[in-house]
Amino acid sequence: MASSHLSNFRSTAALAALVVLGTAAQAASQSKFEPLDIVSASGPHRFSVEVMRTEPEREHGLMNRRHLPDDQGMLFDFKAPQPVSMWMKNTYIPLDMIFIGQDGIVISVAENAVPLSERIISSRGEALGVLEVNGGTAAKFGIKAGDAVHSAMFPK
Repeated sequence: MASSHLSNFRSTAALAALVVLGTAAQAASQSKFEPLDIVSASGPHRFSVEVMRTEPEREHGLMNRRHLPDDQGMLFDFKAPQPVSMWMKNTYIPLDMIFIGQDGIVISVAENAVPLSERIISSRGEALGVLEVNGGTAAKFGIKAGDAVHSAMFPK
């Protein structure tokens, strides 16, 4: 009987540790969000973006996520302007990819990238960052090449 209680205690302790770790990971993830504005012909549009600054973060991106709130996105910081290629492997959400130059100006937009596709999507120029938002967002707000992006990465 004592070993049964010990086993239950260990299971409960392990579950509690997972809950604490999960809550800490969620809090850490939420703390990475930063404001970002895109100014299109229809006006300014505010997003709360999770910024991916390291190679492992950029490699993982939105993979395996099943939902992205309409006012959120993911911003990939490539540290220096360069031709950028993206894909949708293990990504379940249709996305618009907004490629942004060093000056904070949109250089190209790839709309409605197909979930789980391994097709390469290129920046068509040197990008410092890529903003991923829900598919259809660029069309909804009229976001296109030449629009301005403002954030800590692209100050005004």
